[in-house]
Amino acid sequence: MATPVPHADRQKTFRQALTRINTLGVVIAMVFSWLLITVASMFFFKQYADKNLQLLGYTLSRNVEAAVVFRDVTAANETLSSLGRQGQFSSALLTDAKGKLLAQWSEGGAATPDWLSCLASKWLFPGSVIQPITHRGQRIGYLEISGVDTPARNFVFFSLGSLTLCMVLASLLAIVISRRLHRGLILSLHHIAEVVHDIRENRHFSRRVPTVKLAELDGFGRDLNSLLDEIECWQRQMQHENDSLLRHSLRDPLTGLANRTAFLSALSGTLQDPQYQTNTVLLFMDGYRFKKINDTYGHGAGDQVLLAVANRLMHCARKQDLPARLSGDEFALIMVDVPDMQEAQQRVEAIRQVMLEPIILPEGHEVVMSLSIGVAQALPSMTPEMLIEQADKAMYQDKQRQRRHDFERVLRYFDDEVMIKQ
Repeated sequence: MATPVPHADRQKTFRQALTRINTLGVVIAMVFSWLLITVASMFFFKQYADKNLQLLGYTLSRNVEAAVVFRDVTAANETLSSLGRQGQFSSALLTDAKGKLLAQWSEGGAATPDWLSCLASKWLFPGSVIQPITHRGQRIGYLEISGVDTPARNFVFFSLGSLTLCMVLASLLAIVISRRLHRGLILSLHHIAEVVHDIRENRHFSRRVPTVKLAELDGFGRDLNSLLDEIECWQRQMQHENDSLLRHSLRDPLTGLANRTAFLSALSGTLQDPQYQTNTVLLFMDGYRFKKINDTYGHGAGDQVLLAVANRLMHCARKQDLPARLSGDEFALIMVDVPDMQEAQQRVEAIRQVMLEPIILPEGHEVVMSLSIGVAQALPSMTPEMLIEQADKAMYQDKQRQRRHDFERVLRYFDDEVMIKQ
């Protein structure tokens, strides 16, 4: 059972398939690159934020060291409040070595962040930093601060947005560039497909695939052109053989005249043409006493006689006429553009006179073979069979006249002999 061929509307073109593959490859590459760059950037940014918060804690502990030593709560609160309002941290808690609260500050009035901001804050600053406060080598207190995440969070979102936009623009640019680069490939394949389609549909084996810059396609094109050269040569040879077979099938092998098949085809086409329906004359000819020549001198001599008759008949025929050998010693001549039967009879007499010339055989013998000729003129609505039958009857009547003429000549000969003897 034959496999059904998908409908042409469901099939994708090579351009569409190539664009789809290229787009998919670019998207996958860009997404992977985006993820890799994002993860690496966030990892290093988190490390930077942690280090920065630790450095801030150390610096702040040095600022409040004196306040802790002298237990100056007011100075400690002012220091924490002053630095906190500058956005250095979100909250701060100052205690002594025993854990007693000395001062604290926290950012107030901030809007509740959304879930994405909360997620970013927890990831960047998962906990606070506790910085010990020392004085002359002794631990006198602790400073616990929490980082402010708003600038860092905004920077992260801006970086991710910029990176995403750059990736999208780079993807579009890569797709556009790849499509322009693929244009030559698609055009080359289109030329090959066009040549193959033209050869398949119109049998134009002279078409060739042009050279291209791509090595693989150029090699394929050269191989295809070589194959087309062989096919074209084979086609010419086959056409020559077919023409030769056609000529041989329509020609008599001995005389080279048209055979019966070609004769019937030409006569049918002539009678179907209104231009020749009333001015066409058919001559049917039969060799008179050809059998006697054949029996006396052999079949080789008979062939020489038939060949001589054919040559003389072709000499008498005009360019528009068609001489033919039907079978054995039967010949025919289709004459067109004959104005009347008088001209046809003149042509018949010319043929008779030519045939009276002796035919010299290879052995040196001379023979004369006259023709019995029947003449028939085409009439409107007359079929080839009717015209052939009429010409055949006329030829038979001419043969009978020749026989009577020969019989009368023989009688006269004997009468003359009798009179001489008397």
